[in-house]
Amino acid sequence: MGDVLAGFHATWEFESDSVLIRYERGIRTPKLFQALGERRVPLEAIEGVTLTPGKRGSVVLRVEPRAGADPLMEAAAGQLKEGCDPYRLVLPAERETLAEYYADELRALLTESGRTERFLVAPPEAPLHFKAYDGKASFDGEAVSFRWFWTGASSAKWKAGDQRFPVAGLGGVEWRSPEVFDGYLRLLPRDAETSTAPAVPQADQDPAAVVFGLGYGPVHESLPFAAAVAAAVRERGAVAPVPVPVPAPRRDPADIAERIRHLGELHQQGLVTDEEFSSKKAQLLAEL
Repeated sequence: MGDVLAGFHATWEFESDSVLIRYERGIRTPKLFQALGERRVPLEAIEGVTLTPGKRGSVVLRVEPRAGADPLMEAAAGQLKEGCDPYRLVLPAERETLAEYYADELRALLTESGRTERFLVAPPEAPLHFKAYDGKASFDGEAVSFRWFWTGASSAKWKAGDQRFPVAGLGGVEWRSPEVFDGYLRLLPRDAETSTAPAVPQADQDPAAVVFGLGYGPVHESLPFAAAVAAAVRERGAVAPVPVPVPAPRRDPADIAERIRHLGELHQQGLVTDEEFSSKKAQLLAEL
């Protein structure tokens, strides 16, 4: 096709075998888009195209990636907000006819559907790092490292010491958005026997996990990190074990007190509402 369609925050270039998405930089552009820069999405990674009405006089053109095709979307596991969906192109309503033309042209080129056996969209490139609430996470392409902060790490993590996890020993990665309470990134071991595996500890007690909070581990840093690790693991042929629900162990009262203290600081700074503070405090106290 070789044509270009410009919308809010991104420009799509339609090529014979792919769609090249270039994200704009600017104060109004979601930080995740800015972090991604640009992405080439092969046509074999797409199974559908939709065009729907948007908000405030706009239309939304969206390509639907196949399950398993994009490490970023696999890591996100449906947790991304609509405005941060990298496969949406928002355009003024007056460009609906043009958008519909490109949607039809693109649909005519699609031939694949269903889950893919490998990632088809390139992951973010290492090295990557970000600051979590309890430590700094780093990934150099071969191993993930966690360096704990004495001001945030639980006693269990502090006693375990800084951690290093070679990709060869990992089976996957689990990411929970930092835009909810108790967000985290957890590394899953390779070849774990789920039927005999020990109880999985709370993320703030698990040396194989870092926890997020308001201002720590933001989506635009922690999600690309998770996607890059997931892609490296799959490249080595590992299969992530299926987590088995287990009763969570009771937390150390000292750790609960520290989390409440930090929550109180966020409340005083106006980063947490009265309702959020009361709800989270009650949740933490219930874990004693």
